[in-house]
Amino acid sequence: MSNTVISIENVSKSYQLGTIGTGTFRGDLSRWWARKRGKPDPYQIIGEADHGNRQGETLWALKDINLQVQQGEVLGIIGRNGSGKSTLLKILSDVAAPTCGEVKIKGRIASLLEVGTGFHPELTGRENVYMNGAILGMTRQEVRRKFDEIVDFAGIEQFIDTPVKRYSSGMYVRLGFAVAAHLEPEILIVDEVLAVGDAEFQKKCLGKMGSVAKEGRTVLFVSHNMIAIQTLCQSGIWLNAGHLMEQGDVSQIVTTYLRSSLTEDDISERIWPDITSAPGNATVRPHRISVQPEDGKPGNLITMQTPLRLEVEYWNLLPAVHLHATLHIYNNQGILAFTTSSGANPDPGLHVQPPAGLFRSVCHIPGNFLNSGFHRLNLLLVRGKKPENFKLVDAIGFEVIDNAERKYAWYGKEPGVLNPLLPWETEYLGNRDKVESQSFDGN
Repeated sequence: MSNTVISIENVSKSYQLGTIGTGTFRGDLSRWWARKRGKPDPYQIIGEADHGNRQGETLWALKDINLQVQQGEVLGIIGRNGSGKSTLLKILSDVAAPTCGEVKIKGRIASLLEVGTGFHPELTGRENVYMNGAILGMTRQEVRRKFDEIVDFAGIEQFIDTPVKRYSSGMYVRLGFAVAAHLEPEILIVDEVLAVGDAEFQKKCLGKMGSVAKEGRTVLFVSHNMIAIQTLCQSGIWLNAGHLMEQGDVSQIVTTYLRSSLTEDDISERIWPDITSAPGNATVRPHRISVQPEDGKPGNLITMQTPLRLEVEYWNLLPAVHLHATLHIYNNQGILAFTTSSGANPDPGLHVQPPAGLFRSVCHIPGNFLNSGFHRLNLLLVRGKKPENFKLVDAIGFEVIDNAERKYAWYGKEPGVLNPLLPWETEYLGNRDKVESQSFDGN
Protein backbone atom coordinates (compact mmCIF):
# COMPACT_ATOMS: atom_id res chain seq x y z
CA MET A 1 0.00 0.00 0.00
CA SER A 2 1.32 3.45 -0.93
CA ASN A 3 2.21 5.84 1.91
CA THR A 4 1.71 8.89 -0.33
CA VAL A 5 -0.78 11.30 1.26
CA ILE A 6 -0.32 14.25 -1.13
CA SER A 7 0.17 13.81 -4.86
CA ILE A 8 0.66 16.90 -7.04
CA GLU A 9 0.83 16.30 -10.78
CA ASN A 10 1.60 19.04 -13.32
CA VAL A 11 -0.13 21.70 -11.23
CA SER A 12 -0.12 25.29 -12.49
CA LYS A 13 -1.95 28.37 -11.28
CA SER A 14 -2.40 31.56 -13.28
CA TYR A 15 -3.98 34.93 -12.58
CA GLN A 16 -5.11 37.61 -15.00
CA LEU A 17 -3.66 40.95 -13.95
CA GLY A 18 -6.08 43.85 -13.87
CA THR A 19 -9.22 41.71 -13.57
CA ILE A 20 -9.56 41.86 -9.80
CA GLY A 21 -12.64 43.74 -8.63
CA THR A 22 -12.51 46.92 -6.59
CA GLY A 23 -14.72 45.50 -3.88
CA THR A 24 -17.81 47.57 -4.69
CA PHE A 25 -20.34 47.55 -7.53
CA ARG A 26 -19.83 51.29 -8.05
CA GLY A 27 -16.06 50.86 -8.29
CA ASP A 28 -16.32 47.97 -10.75
CA LEU A 29 -18.77 49.98 -12.88
CA SER A 30 -16.44 53.01 -12.90
CA ARG A 31 -13.52 50.82 -13.93
CA TRP A 32 -15.58 49.21 -16.76
CA TRP A 33 -16.81 52.58 -18.05
CA ALA A 34 -13.28 54.04 -18.06
CA ARG A 35 -12.02 51.03 -19.98
CA LYS A 36 -14.82 51.35 -22.55
CA ARG A 37 -13.88 54.98 -23.18
CA GLY A 38 -10.13 54.24 -23.34
CA LYS A 39 -9.49 56.23 -20.18
CA PRO A 40 -6.95 55.38 -17.43
CA ASP A 41 -8.08 52.97 -14.73
CA PRO A 42 -9.33 55.17 -11.84
CA TYR A 43 -8.34 52.42 -9.40
CA GLN A 44 -4.87 51.82 -10.84
CA ILE A 45 -2.34 50.92 -8.17
CA ILE A 46 0.22 53.66 -7.53
CA GLY A 47 3.46 52.72 -9.23
CA GLU A 48 1.82 50.36 -11.73
CA ALA A 49 2.20 52.93 -14.50
CA ASP A 50 5.96 52.85 -13.98
CA HIS A 51 6.02 49.30 -15.28
CA GLY A 52 3.73 49.85 -18.26
CA ASN A 53 0.14 48.76 -18.76
CA ARG A 54 -0.08 45.09 -17.74
CA GLN A 55 -3.85 44.91 -18.17
CA GLY A 56 -4.84 41.37 -19.12
CA GLU A 57 -1.34 39.94 -18.65
CA THR A 58 -1.21 36.37 -17.36
CA LEU A 59 0.82 35.79 -14.20
CA TRP A 60 1.79 32.19 -13.48
CA ALA A 61 2.03 31.87 -9.70
CA LEU A 62 2.83 28.17 -10.12
CA LYS A 63 4.07 26.35 -13.20
CA ASP A 64 4.18 22.57 -13.72
CA ILE A 65 4.63 21.51 -10.09
CA ASN A 66 5.12 17.79 -9.44
CA LEU A 67 5.49 16.59 -5.87
CA GLN A 68 4.81 13.52 -3.72
CA VAL A 69 4.52 13.86 0.08
CA GLN A 70 4.62 10.75 2.22
CA GLN A 71 2.74 10.00 5.44
CA GLY A 72 4.66 11.27 8.46
CA GLU A 73 6.91 13.50 6.35
CA VAL A 74 7.75 16.98 7.63
CA LEU A 75 8.28 19.05 4.50
CA GLY A 76 9.82 22.51 4.59
CA ILE A 77 8.84 24.88 1.78
CA ILE A 78 11.21 27.78 1.16
CA GLY A 79 11.59 30.58 -1.37
CA ARG A 80 11.51 34.33 -1.68
CA ASN A 81 8.34 36.40 -1.41
CA GLY A 82 6.25 35.87 -4.53
CA SER A 83 7.77 32.48 -5.31
CA GLY A 84 4.42 30.64 -5.07
CA LYS A 85 4.65 29.11 -1.60
CA SER A 86 1.35 30.46 -0.27
CA THR A 87 -0.41 29.74 -3.58
CA LEU A 88 0.63 26.11 -3.33
CA LEU A 89 -0.67 25.84 0.23
CA LYS A 90 -3.97 27.46 -0.75
CA ILE A 91 -4.45 24.87 -3.48
CA LEU A 92 -3.67 22.05 -1.07
CA SER A 93 -6.09 23.56 1.46
CA ASP A 94 -8.82 23.83 -1.19
CA VAL A 95 -8.91 27.61 -0.80
CA ALA A 96 -7.90 28.04 -4.44
CA ALA A 97 -8.24 25.75 -7.44
CA PRO A 98 -5.37 24.98 -9.83
CA THR A 99 -5.62 26.31 -13.37
CA CYS A 100 -4.46 22.94 -14.61
CA GLY A 101 -3.06 19.75 -13.16
CA GLU A 102 -4.32 17.41 -10.46
CA VAL A 103 -4.01 17.25 -6.69
CA LYS A 104 -4.82 14.09 -4.70
CA ILE A 105 -4.97 14.21 -0.91
CA LYS A 106 -5.52 11.35 1.50
CA GLY A 107 -6.67 12.43 4.97
CA ARG A 108 -8.03 15.43 6.85
CA ILE A 109 -6.19 18.74 6.46
CA ALA A 110 -5.90 21.52 9.04
CA SER A 111 -4.46 24.72 7.61
CA LEU A 112 -3.16 27.91 9.16
CA LEU A 113 -2.46 30.11 6.16
CA GLU A 114 -3.02 33.59 7.54
CA VAL A 115 -4.30 35.29 10.67
CA GLY A 116 -7.92 34.36 11.25
CA THR A 117 -8.14 31.61 8.64
CA GLY A 118 -11.32 29.62 9.17
CA PHE A 119 -12.70 31.87 11.91
CA HIS A 120 -16.05 33.61 11.82
CA PRO A 121 -15.51 37.10 13.28
CA GLU A 122 -18.94 37.29 14.93
CA LEU A 123 -18.53 33.98 16.79
CA THR A 124 -16.66 33.61 20.06
CA GLY A 125 -13.40 31.76 20.41
CA ARG A 126 -15.28 28.81 21.93
CA GLU A 127 -17.79 28.68 19.07
CA ASN A 128 -15.01 28.90 16.48
CA VAL A 129 -13.18 25.97 18.05
CA TYR A 130 -16.26 23.77 17.72
CA MET A 131 -16.96 25.07 14.21
CA ASN A 132 -13.44 24.22 13.05
CA GLY A 133 -13.75 20.79 14.58
CA ALA A 134 -16.97 20.22 12.66
CA ILE A 135 -15.27 21.31 9.43
CA LEU A 136 -12.60 18.69 10.07
CA GLY A 137 -15.31 16.06 10.51
CA MET A 138 -14.98 15.71 14.27
CA THR A 139 -17.90 15.17 16.60
CA ARG A 140 -18.71 17.66 19.34
CA GLN A 141 -17.60 15.11 21.92
CA GLU A 142 -14.22 14.71 20.22
CA VAL A 143 -13.70 18.47 20.21
CA ARG A 144 -14.77 18.70 23.86
CA ARG A 145 -12.01 16.25 24.85
CA LYS A 146 -9.43 18.52 23.26
CA PHE A 147 -10.99 21.85 24.23
CA ASP A 148 -9.15 22.55 27.50
CA GLU A 149 -5.82 21.63 25.92
CA ILE A 150 -6.48 24.02 23.01
CA VAL A 151 -7.40 26.93 25.29
CA ASP A 152 -4.42 26.30 27.55
CA PHE A 153 -2.02 26.22 24.61
CA ALA A 154 -3.45 29.44 23.15
CA GLY A 155 -3.29 31.21 26.52
CA ILE A 156 -6.55 33.11 25.99
CA GLU A 157 -8.79 31.49 28.61
CA GLN A 158 -10.28 34.78 29.83
CA PHE A 159 -11.21 35.77 26.25
CA ILE A 160 -12.53 32.43 25.01
CA ASP A 161 -16.15 33.64 25.12
CA THR A 162 -15.37 36.95 23.40
CA PRO A 163 -16.14 37.37 19.68
CA VAL A 164 -12.88 36.84 17.78
CA LYS A 165 -13.35 40.09 15.84
CA ARG A 166 -12.12 41.77 19.02
CA TYR A 167 -8.97 39.63 19.19
CA SER A 168 -5.55 41.06 18.47
CA SER A 169 -3.54 39.49 15.64
CA GLY A 170 -1.47 37.65 18.24
CA MET A 171 -4.57 36.18 19.91
CA TYR A 172 -5.94 35.21 16.51
CA VAL A 173 -2.85 33.28 15.52
CA ARG A 174 -2.43 31.62 18.92
CA LEU A 175 -5.95 30.27 18.87
CA GLY A 176 -5.75 29.43 15.17
CA PHE A 177 -2.60 27.38 15.59
CA ALA A 178 -3.91 25.67 18.74
CA VAL A 179 -7.05 24.59 16.88
CA ALA A 180 -5.16 23.44 13.79
CA ALA A 181 -2.57 21.44 15.73
CA HIS A 182 -4.77 19.86 18.41
CA LEU A 183 -7.79 18.66 16.45
CA GLU A 184 -5.83 15.66 15.16
CA PRO A 185 -5.67 16.26 11.39
CA GLU A 186 -3.73 13.77 9.31
CA ILE A 187 -2.06 16.70 7.51
CA LEU A 188 -1.07 20.00 9.16
CA ILE A 189 -0.27 22.97 6.91
CA VAL A 190 1.34 26.04 8.49
CA ASP A 191 2.33 29.21 6.63
CA GLU A 192 4.55 32.03 7.89
CA VAL A 193 1.87 33.23 10.31
CA LEU A 194 4.07 32.15 13.22
CA ALA A 195 6.03 35.36 12.64
CA VAL A 196 3.11 37.18 14.28
CA GLY A 197 3.75 35.54 17.64
CA ASP A 198 6.47 36.29 20.15
CA ALA A 199 9.58 34.14 20.69
CA GLU A 200 7.98 32.07 23.47
CA PHE A 201 4.93 31.29 21.35
CA GLN A 202 7.08 30.40 18.32
CA LYS A 203 8.98 27.94 20.46
CA LYS A 204 5.72 26.34 21.63
CA CYS A 205 4.44 26.08 18.05
CA LEU A 206 7.61 24.51 16.71
CA GLY A 207 7.65 22.07 19.61
CA LYS A 208 4.03 21.14 18.93
CA MET A 209 4.71 20.60 15.23
CA GLY A 210 7.59 18.33 16.20
CA SER A 211 5.22 16.34 18.44
CA VAL A 212 2.65 16.10 15.63
CA ALA A 213 5.33 14.75 13.31
CA LYS A 214 6.45 12.13 15.85
CA GLU A 215 2.85 10.88 15.98
CA GLY A 216 3.15 9.97 12.30
CA ARG A 217 1.14 12.87 10.92
CA THR A 218 2.28 14.94 7.94
CA VAL A 219 3.39 18.55 8.29
CA LEU A 220 3.93 21.14 5.56
CA PHE A 221 5.77 24.15 6.92
CA VAL A 222 6.48 27.43 5.12
CA SER A 223 8.93 29.81 6.74
CA HIS A 224 11.71 32.30 6.03
CA ASN A 225 13.41 31.12 9.24
CA MET A 226 16.00 28.67 7.92
CA ILE A 227 16.94 27.61 11.44
CA ALA A 228 13.38 26.50 12.19
CA ILE A 229 13.08 24.81 8.79
CA GLN A 230 16.26 22.77 9.30
CA THR A 231 15.44 21.94 12.92
CA LEU A 232 11.89 20.75 12.26
CA CYS A 233 11.98 19.30 8.72
CA GLN A 234 13.75 16.32 7.20
CA SER A 235 12.98 17.16 3.56
CA GLY A 236 12.36 20.37 1.69
CA ILE A 237 11.46 22.02 -1.58
CA TRP A 238 12.63 25.33 -3.02
CA LEU A 239 10.22 27.39 -5.10
CA ASN A 240 11.31 30.30 -7.26
CA ALA A 241 9.00 32.37 -9.49
CA GLY A 242 6.42 29.58 -9.45
CA HIS A 243 8.86 26.83 -10.43
CA LEU A 244 10.02 23.90 -8.30
CA MET A 245 13.78 24.42 -8.38
CA GLU A 246 14.93 21.57 -6.15
CA GLN A 247 13.66 19.01 -3.67
CA GLY A 248 15.31 16.56 -1.30
CA ASP A 249 17.30 16.69 1.92
CA VAL A 250 16.41 19.89 3.76
CA SER A 251 20.00 20.85 4.66
CA GLN A 252 21.08 20.64 1.03
CA ILE A 253 18.00 22.54 -0.13
CA VAL A 254 18.64 25.36 2.35
CA THR A 255 22.32 25.54 1.38
CA THR A 256 21.47 25.80 -2.32
CA TYR A 257 18.75 28.39 -1.67
CA LEU A 258 20.95 30.58 0.51
CA ARG A 259 23.77 30.45 -2.00
CA SER A 260 21.38 31.55 -4.75
CA SER A 261 20.18 34.50 -2.67
CA LEU A 262 23.61 36.11 -2.33
CA THR A 263 23.47 39.68 -3.64
CA GLU A 264 25.93 41.85 -5.49
CA ASP A 265 27.07 43.16 -2.11
CA ASP A 266 28.50 39.73 -1.33
CA ILE A 267 31.77 40.46 -3.13
CA SER A 268 34.00 37.82 -1.59
CA GLU A 269 36.94 38.54 -3.90
CA ARG A 270 38.31 41.67 -5.55
CA ILE A 271 41.23 41.73 -7.98
CA TRP A 272 43.19 44.59 -9.58
CA PRO A 273 45.06 42.81 -12.39
CA ASP A 274 46.82 45.94 -13.69
CA ILE A 275 49.18 47.56 -11.21
CA THR A 276 49.04 50.88 -13.03
CA SER A 277 45.25 51.18 -12.63
CA ALA A 278 45.03 49.77 -9.10
CA PRO A 279 44.29 52.23 -6.28
CA GLY A 280 47.10 53.21 -3.98
CA ASN A 281 50.18 55.39 -4.12
CA ALA A 282 53.92 55.35 -4.78
CA THR A 283 54.49 53.02 -1.84
CA VAL A 284 51.82 50.36 -2.08
CA ARG A 285 49.00 49.18 -4.34
CA PRO A 286 46.57 46.30 -3.67
CA HIS A 287 46.47 43.38 -6.10
CA ARG A 288 43.86 41.03 -4.59
CA ILE A 289 41.75 40.55 -1.46
CA SER A 290 39.45 37.61 -0.77
CA VAL A 291 37.56 35.68 1.89
CA GLN A 292 36.86 31.98 1.48
CA PRO A 293 36.39 28.76 3.47
CA GLU A 294 39.70 27.13 4.39
CA ASP A 295 38.85 24.17 2.16
CA GLY A 296 36.93 26.14 -0.49
CA LYS A 297 37.12 29.13 -2.76
CA PRO A 298 35.64 32.66 -2.91
CA GLY A 299 31.86 32.54 -3.32
CA ASN A 300 31.39 29.29 -1.41
CA LEU A 301 28.75 29.23 1.33
CA ILE A 302 30.01 30.33 4.76
CA THR A 303 28.30 29.11 7.92
CA MET A 304 29.04 29.97 11.52
CA GLN A 305 31.05 26.73 11.74
CA THR A 306 33.20 27.47 8.66
CA PRO A 307 36.91 28.24 9.25
CA LEU A 308 37.84 31.17 7.01
CA ARG A 309 40.93 32.21 5.10
CA LEU A 310 41.41 35.94 4.39
CA GLU A 311 44.03 36.67 1.74
CA VAL A 312 45.57 40.06 0.95
CA GLU A 313 47.98 40.47 -1.96
CA TYR A 314 49.69 43.82 -2.47
CA TRP A 315 52.55 45.43 -4.36
CA ASN A 316 55.32 46.79 -2.15
CA LEU A 317 56.77 49.36 -4.55
CA LEU A 318 59.77 50.47 -2.49
CA PRO A 319 62.59 48.21 -1.27
CA ALA A 320 63.38 48.03 2.42
CA VAL A 321 59.96 49.42 3.34
CA HIS A 322 58.14 47.42 5.99
CA LEU A 323 54.43 47.03 5.14
CA HIS A 324 51.73 45.02 6.81
CA ALA A 325 48.02 44.43 6.19
CA THR A 326 45.36 45.33 8.73
CA LEU A 327 41.74 44.22 8.47
CA HIS A 328 38.70 45.76 10.19
CA ILE A 329 35.65 43.47 10.15
CA TYR A 330 32.23 45.11 10.70
CA ASN A 331 28.82 43.49 11.12
CA ASN A 332 25.67 44.58 9.25
CA GLN A 333 24.93 47.22 11.91
CA GLY A 334 28.25 48.92 11.28
CA ILE A 335 29.71 47.72 14.60
CA LEU A 336 33.40 46.83 14.55
CA ALA A 337 33.56 43.13 15.36
CA PHE A 338 37.35 42.94 15.61
CA THR A 339 40.64 44.11 14.08
CA THR A 340 43.56 41.94 13.06
CA SER A 341 46.95 42.78 11.57
CA SER A 342 49.82 40.89 9.94
CA GLY A 343 52.14 43.24 11.80
CA ALA A 344 51.33 41.45 15.06
CA ASN A 345 53.42 38.44 13.99
CA PRO A 346 55.53 39.39 10.95
CA ASP A 347 57.71 36.92 9.07
CA PRO A 348 61.27 37.34 10.46
CA GLY A 349 62.74 36.59 7.04
CA LEU A 350 60.94 39.54 5.48
CA HIS A 351 61.28 41.91 8.39
CA VAL A 352 64.96 42.77 7.93
CA GLN A 353 65.18 44.10 4.39
CA PRO A 354 61.95 43.33 2.50
CA PRO A 355 62.43 43.64 -1.26
CA ALA A 356 60.07 45.42 -3.60
CA GLY A 357 57.52 43.16 -5.22
CA LEU A 358 54.25 41.28 -4.75
CA PHE A 359 53.41 40.03 -1.25
CA ARG A 360 50.64 37.87 0.16
CA SER A 361 49.42 37.99 3.77
CA VAL A 362 46.95 35.36 5.00
CA CYS A 363 44.76 35.53 8.09
CA HIS A 364 42.99 32.43 9.45
CA ILE A 365 39.69 32.87 11.32
CA PRO A 366 38.54 29.76 13.20
CA GLY A 367 35.07 28.34 12.85
CA ASN A 368 32.50 29.02 15.58
CA PHE A 369 33.75 32.57 16.01
CA LEU A 370 31.73 35.04 13.93
CA ASN A 371 28.01 35.57 14.47
CA SER A 372 25.54 35.13 11.64
CA GLY A 373 24.75 38.01 9.31
CA PHE A 374 26.42 40.16 6.69
CA HIS A 375 29.97 41.38 7.29
CA ARG A 376 32.05 44.04 5.56
CA LEU A 377 35.80 44.26 5.60
CA ASN A 378 38.01 47.37 5.45
CA LEU A 379 41.58 46.93 4.24
CA LEU A 380 44.47 49.02 5.53
CA LEU A 381 48.02 48.71 4.23
CA VAL A 382 50.31 50.22 6.84
CA ARG A 383 53.95 51.29 6.65
CA GLY A 384 55.74 50.35 9.84
CA LYS A 385 54.23 51.98 12.90
CA LYS A 386 52.95 54.99 10.98
CA PRO A 387 49.26 55.69 10.20
CA GLU A 388 47.81 53.74 7.30
CA ASN A 389 49.52 54.32 3.99
CA PHE A 390 46.47 53.12 2.07
CA LYS A 391 42.88 52.40 3.14
CA LEU A 392 40.04 50.77 1.20
CA VAL A 393 36.60 50.90 2.85
CA ASP A 394 34.18 48.02 2.14
CA ALA A 395 36.85 46.14 0.23
CA ILE A 396 34.80 42.94 0.31
CA GLY A 397 31.61 41.66 1.96
CA PHE A 398 30.44 38.23 2.94
CA GLU A 399 27.42 36.55 4.56
CA VAL A 400 27.73 34.18 7.51
CA ILE A 401 24.81 31.75 7.64
CA ASP A 402 23.38 30.20 10.81
CA ASN A 403 22.72 26.61 9.76
CA ALA A 404 21.22 25.51 13.11
CA GLU A 405 24.04 23.12 14.07
CA ARG A 406 24.42 24.75 17.49
CA LYS A 407 20.72 25.30 18.23
CA TYR A 408 18.81 23.65 21.02
CA ALA A 409 15.44 25.22 21.85
CA TRP A 410 16.11 28.69 20.47
CA TYR A 411 15.36 29.42 16.82
CA GLY A 412 16.22 33.10 16.55
CA LYS A 413 19.45 34.98 15.93
CA GLU A 414 21.87 34.93 18.84
CA PRO A 415 22.71 38.40 20.19
CA GLY A 416 26.19 39.83 20.06
CA VAL A 417 28.77 40.84 17.49
CA LEU A 418 30.64 37.54 17.85
CA ASN A 419 29.34 34.09 18.68
CA PRO A 420 32.36 32.04 19.76
CA LEU A 421 32.07 28.41 20.84
CA LEU A 422 34.01 28.56 24.09
CA PRO A 423 35.10 25.58 26.21
CA TRP A 424 32.99 24.78 29.27
CA GLU A 425 33.33 22.15 31.97
CA THR A 426 30.54 20.92 34.24
CA GLU A 427 31.29 18.67 37.21
CA TYR A 428 29.23 16.77 39.73
CA LEU A 429 29.53 18.29 43.22
CA GLY A 430 27.41 15.99 45.35
CA ASN A 431 24.05 14.26 45.63
CA ARG A 432 20.83 16.08 46.44
CA ASP A 433 20.37 14.49 49.88
CA LYS A 434 23.76 15.75 50.98
CA VAL A 435 22.98 19.27 49.78
CA GLU A 436 19.53 19.36 51.44
CA SER A 437 20.97 18.08 54.73
CA GLN A 438 23.25 21.08 55.06
CA SER A 439 22.00 23.92 57.23
CA PHE A 440 22.28 27.55 56.23
CA ASP A 441 22.22 30.42 58.67
CA GLY A 442 21.36 32.99 55.97
CA ASN A 443 24.63 34.90 56.39
